[in-house]
Amino acid sequence: METTRELRLAVLIDADNVPYANVKGMLEEIAIYGTPTFKRIYGDWTKPTLSGWKTVLLENAITPVQQYSYTTGKNSSDSALIIDAMDILYTGNVDGFCIVSSDSDFTRLATRLREAGMKVFGIGEKKTPSAFIAACNKFIYIEILKKEVKAEVPMLENSKSVPATKEEVTPVAKIDKGLIKLISESINDIADEDGWIFLGVLGNMILKKRPEFDPRNYGHKKLLDLIRSIKTIEVDERHSGKNNISHFYVKVK
Repeated sequence: METTRELRLAVLIDADNVPYANVKGMLEEIAIYGTPTFKRIYGDWTKPTLSGWKTVLLENAITPVQQYSYTTGKNSSDSALIIDAMDILYTGNVDGFCIVSSDSDFTRLATRLREAGMKVFGIGEKKTPSAFIAACNKFIYIEILKKEVKAEVPMLENSKSVPATKEEVTPVAKIDKGLIKLISESINDIADEDGWIFLGVLGNMILKKRPEFDPRNYGHKKLLDLIRSIKTIEVDERHSGKNNISHFYVKVK
């Protein structure tokens, strides 16, 4: 999916169904797709299980919304989030929503927001039910956002190595026959007469079929890297313009 930094997004977080450990990573990911104009988090803040969230709310300018649990076994925070989402839809002047949750209860909400012309981004754990994932324009697994690791970086000769931070993508899925079939069929669906398709167009087509698709799910930072790891797909680098800009096209061998 192409980045759309100009989108104004309402970020609504379900505190009961996502971990707080990587809030910074979540917000950095959201910033790729737009600018958060609302940042709200919903939960019963009297519960000790949500105490971990409290330390990160101020740091990230997230507004907590208190919602008491009126009945045992029922999640009243879901209702509060849904009501706020509909209020924002009609009065908030936003272009899209980011629902941070692993709960299928927000499936109908995501569908309704898309019916209203909103872009809907979902962020949740790998265990998120497929119905909620399918209701979003794009869904990002929290697990692939946990990418910063410390590594020893060698210095010059006779100098000590020093710890530094580098990016590492940890796979949450394997490159299997199903993925290769998805990519190959997507290429053939929209390729030109010679079988070639622009890489960016391919990425958008795959997302329409599978909102949770992301090269990082398979241990690759970019779609190009993932495609190059598949032997049955050919990559052609073409250059154009005064600056000799590279454009990548792919086709099934």
